[in-house]
Amino acid sequence: MASSHLLCNTFHFQPSCNLSSKSNISSFKPSGSFSFCQKLQFQKTPVVKATRKQVELVYDPDERINNLADEVDKQAPLSRLTLFSPCKINVFLRITSKREDGYHDLASLFHVVSLGDLIKFSLSPSKSIDRLSTNVSGVPLTEDNLIIKALNLYRKKTGTDNFFWIHLDKKVPTGAGLGGGSSNAATALWAANQFSGSLATEKELQEWSSEIGSDIPFFFLMEQPTVLVVIVQDIPSPVPLDIPMVLIKPPQACSTAEVYKCFRLDKASQADPVTLLEKISRNGISQDVCINDLEPPAFEVVPSLKRLRQRIAAAGRGQYDAVFMSGSGSTIVGIGSPDPPQFIYDEDEYQDVFVSEANFITREANQWYQQPASSSTNCSTPPEFS
Repeated sequence: MASSHLLCNTFHFQPSCNLSSKSNISSFKPSGSFSFCQKLQFQKTPVVKATRKQVELVYDPDERINNLADEVDKQAPLSRLTLFSPCKINVFLRITSKREDGYHDLASLFHVVSLGDLIKFSLSPSKSIDRLSTNVSGVPLTEDNLIIKALNLYRKKTGTDNFFWIHLDKKVPTGAGLGGGSSNAATALWAANQFSGSLATEKELQEWSSEIGSDIPFFFLMEQPTVLVVIVQDIPSPVPLDIPMVLIKPPQACSTAEVYKCFRLDKASQADPVTLLEKISRNGISQDVCINDLEPPAFEVVPSLKRLRQRIAAAGRGQYDAVFMSGSGSTIVGIGSPDPPQFIYDEDEYQDVFVSEANFITREANQWYQQPASSSTNCSTPPEFS
């Protein structure tokens, strides 16, 4: 059963603690090596197979293959690796204070969802530069990209000299409030660690990642969902993984910097994040708990976004348990159904809107996130990225 956690501040991440006491940082287990198999020669291993009429001696090569493959895993170096890079949504997002350094403290229920990118890594013969390509325009391919920043960070921390050819198959739109870039960076750190034989622990990867982005450490947490900031708690998972949802993003992107410029703390909700979490744990996700303090400033930055949210909520009455904006926008989430309202299909105004069904996902110990079987076919063509 997954757990949820409240973490102390935007840049300090702790995976677990207790409802009634102060938090203690839990230790993370070292990450396991990535599975690598090749064609093997084997000797047949006899096993006994029972049938109704008799007991017969048969040969089952699979056990021998698996045993030998495990030995190869420990010895053979990686040359290629493809990983799923999922995005996240914020079920609620409360801005609680502004710090002296200009950053804000927040309390937000984060959860990874099944929409994501695919990233292919190959070892490069070069010992001086990474090469990044992608399937969409507008994504930076230089050191401004968080993938390259993550690989540079890993080399700096470990002293390794692996450089890579990387292809980013982008499904998650940018400026969407879905953390796609942060997930890409976390995935790149995980990949670099696999190519190096897992020199770093998951805890180290998590701690290092905060140097290039405050959201990135979230993706290294073993348990999902995660609540960031203010009070630290460990409670049973407040949301089942099989809740369907739809993600709807208009072509307009939201600049996080511009949204925060428009944010006014005195206009923020006064709802207690702990109370919100308790309500979700007790009653599930509903409209009254899906509070996002960044919605009003995002609606100032992109006025059409407010109208889109209102129309989805009105058209989907009875269809969705809640309709809300994720993060700093501009994705609108409808919880309770994978289908968008009909006007998204019918009206020319929304012909370029990005639509994807999704559900909550987690990952297993010592493994990265696995691509859901349906995730390659459940979304519309990505809009122009900016």
